[in-house]
Amino acid sequence: GAHRGGESHRTRARLAARGESRHRIEGSAPRMVLVLCIGDMHIPHRVADLPPKFRSLLVPGKIQHVLCTGDVCVKETHDYLRSLCADVHAVRGNYDDAGPDGFARQWPDSKVVTIGDFKFGLVHGHQVVPHGDVNALAAAQRAMNVDVLVAGQAKRWGAHKVEDRLIVNPGSATGAFRSEDPEAYPSFVLVDVDGPRATCYVYELRGEEVKVDKVEYSKA
Repeated sequence: GAHRGGESHRTRARLAARGESRHRIEGSAPRMVLVLCIGDMHIPHRVADLPPKFRSLLVPGKIQHVLCTGDVCVKETHDYLRSLCADVHAVRGNYDDAGPDGFARQWPDSKVVTIGDFKFGLVHGHQVVPHGDVNALAAAQRAMNVDVLVAGQAKRWGAHKVEDRLIVNPGSATGAFRSEDPEAYPSFVLVDVDGPRATCYVYELRGEEVKVDKVEYSKA
């Protein structure tokens, strides 16, 4: 399956993906449809801001769709996502009601978005019990009838192929849970949608270095 594997798998994936992913985010291939999967920022009560290295990678004009798993917490962060592209979809996390301006209170608990040949389902994940359980997420995915489920509420990123479908958790873009889990590095996922293929590039900030993993998925 497509999941966080051993170091050898991760190292091979990084070597294969690093140059290609840099081209993806900085290039201008006409057929490319890039989907940014991001969430669990917890700004400012856990972390002050997104990592500067991520802000330098995520610039306007390169991304066509944003799927946000929630726990954005402040309107400024949502405005930043909207500055990257016009098509931003977000679901409400369990901390999004706490903001003083209540900007996220009308966000749905779940959403289905069609991008190219794929139906993407979007949930924060706090409704799925046990939290982060792959079988429980797969059941939610079947109920939503989507090809790719993008879910938050996990400290680390993950990708799993279940029954010819893909479950992606982009992790926390700010590394908001490092105090609880030292391996919960800041991360986000870019999905390159090309016909029946979706290639996921996972960006993970370890120290000062951005590591890239690659997960490939094709519709059955």
